[in-house]
Amino acid sequence: MGLAALWLLAGVLAVRQAAAVLRLPPEERLTDLETWIGDHGVLHVSGSLYDRDSFTGTPFSGLVLKPLTRAAEQSLGVAWTFGTLLLVVVLGLVVARSLPGPVSRRTSLIAAPLAISLLVLSLPVRNTFTLGQTSIIPVLLVVLTVLPRTSGRQAGVLIGVAAALQPALLLFAVVLLLIGRRRAAALAGVAFAGCTALAWAAMPHDSWSYWVHHIGGFGLGGPADSLANQSLHGLLLRIGLEGPLELALLAVLAVAVAVIGLHRAVRYARDGQPLLAAAITGCVALAVSPTSWQHQQLWILLAVAGRVGRRGSDRLVWPVLVVLAMSLNRTALLPDIEILGHVGYNAPLLAALAAACAVPFLSRTSPRWDDPEPTPVAEPATSRFAWVPLLPVLKRPLSRPNLMLELVLIRIGYFGYSWIRAHAPDERALAEGHGHQVLTLEGWLRIDIEHWFNAIVADTGWLRDFMNWYYSTFHFLIPLSLLAWLYLRRPATYRWARTPLAFATLLALIGFWLYPLAPPRLMGLGYVDTAHGPQDLSNPDFGVLTKLSNQYAAMPSLHVGWSLWCGVVIAIVAPYLWAKVLGILYPLLTTAVIVGTANHYVLDAVGGAAIVTAGFALQYVFLGAGGPPQEDRPGADESPEKGAGARVERHDQRV
Repeated sequence: MGLAALWLLAGVLAVRQAAAVLRLPPEERLTDLETWIGDHGVLHVSGSLYDRDSFTGTPFSGLVLKPLTRAAEQSLGVAWTFGTLLLVVVLGLVVARSLPGPVSRRTSLIAAPLAISLLVLSLPVRNTFTLGQTSIIPVLLVVLTVLPRTSGRQAGVLIGVAAALQPALLLFAVVLLLIGRRRAAALAGVAFAGCTALAWAAMPHDSWSYWVHHIGGFGLGGPADSLANQSLHGLLLRIGLEGPLELALLAVLAVAVAVIGLHRAVRYARDGQPLLAAAITGCVALAVSPTSWQHQQLWILLAVAGRVGRRGSDRLVWPVLVVLAMSLNRTALLPDIEILGHVGYNAPLLAALAAACAVPFLSRTSPRWDDPEPTPVAEPATSRFAWVPLLPVLKRPLSRPNLMLELVLIRIGYFGYSWIRAHAPDERALAEGHGHQVLTLEGWLRIDIEHWFNAIVADTGWLRDFMNWYYSTFHFLIPLSLLAWLYLRRPATYRWARTPLAFATLLALIGFWLYPLAPPRLMGLGYVDTAHGPQDLSNPDFGVLTKLSNQYAAMPSLHVGWSLWCGVVIAIVAPYLWAKVLGILYPLLTTAVIVGTANHYVLDAVGGAAIVTAGFALQYVFLGAGGPPQEDRPGADESPEKGAGARVERHDQRV
């Protein structure tokens, strides 16, 4: 059932990507394909291919790919799109067959649909689909050489043809030479020279322009200092270097990366990890090339084939980081902070450099290759209520999770939360209608105190200032501080506590989407926005905050939800009575603040309490009964025997 679901997911993602291209108007579809089929493209140009600097391929690619572009021209990209999709599927199947052994039966079954799904989701493949590029072809040609049944002669020819399409891939011939496959390396050189000579004979003027005038494609395409160029050359230009100094530094860095990266590629090729060796070599080629556009960066994703980490809990860090860097844009990866922006802008290049030169991939001879240090887990608890459908397959880990992975997932989770909240339905009439429904229900329940309490806060200067500061500060400060303290001092409790918080936040997003609600300050009924003053409801962008997020996401109140979660956790883990009392008072004070500042109704606070209760209930269902684990001392997370009922179980980390 699980395998069928994975194949179904891979099929849905592939079809969705093809549909995303084909549903575009013809003039917006496969825009880079215009360099082939446009009025001045490869198929129609009478002069040099490089007169307009829009075509960046080699003369050989311009020669042999002309027949393929006929299909794109005659069918508005349908044949081209499905042909590209077929190449992606074949690449995924080849990658799945090329994993270093021994491979478990479970891994071999799920590898192919998982590889296809990751490829389709990656930015290089999506960019290739959208623009109509051909960069999957050289990657596939090279990856075919790592299959066990590919002979040395076939490998040499495939690499030579791939290098004729993308010259930087000649580095693979160097790797063949260094691992002792001299005949295959020589065949690669001969195949490259033959393809290039064929193109030179058929297109001498174009070949002169590419190889001599542009020095192997240097300066073709977009500006080399654009963010789309993820090479060392592009990075140096973006930081302000230019001229002889930039070229000299580029030469030094390129040689260093090539020497270190190719040495590592040779090491892993001899170790029986040819797919990882190919990925490292491809990452070196990306870094040292004059230009490395997004559609050429597929090599970085293939680096997930390497295993990293001695502990089982660390095995997912590298693949998750690579998949995220290759699937999400900069704003999703990192907060919009200037110092982090440079990291986000150059994330693909940094990932390529890390794979090529820094990440300590495990050798197959390492004792931790198939036997990572196990993660201590608690025995699954039984329910005290027979009617609760607990899932016994999920066991509660007791060790401290990997910090980098936690930070990345928290960032991605918060980006997803912000995106969904901002894109939830925000129709004013609907949100105000729901606001009147809430006020009517509160009136019937005799709890409609918002207007009265808001007037008191607005007329009391010190109280107004305090509540405005509290509303804008504590919502993030206290939960983040509590999570950090738990992570450092109570790691097993951190794992226990974060789960209901994640569930509660997810349920809140569902509430925002299904029930858009205008807060009191936007109802036009005399409420005072204590932070921003009167709102112009006739203006669609009324108020300062409406430009930043969806202001109709009031039900449930996450201010109350997160503060109640903090209160529950503090009341449970705090060693002193006064700290427990403060934990209990925190959500009560937050409720007063959200009502007094006219940001929420009383029922919004009830909704916030409900989602936190549901979050703890879901945790109970998935992870079983019981409170937070008993931790005898800080930092005891490395001991497999700590905690009542704890035991060590080795998880299969070979995927």
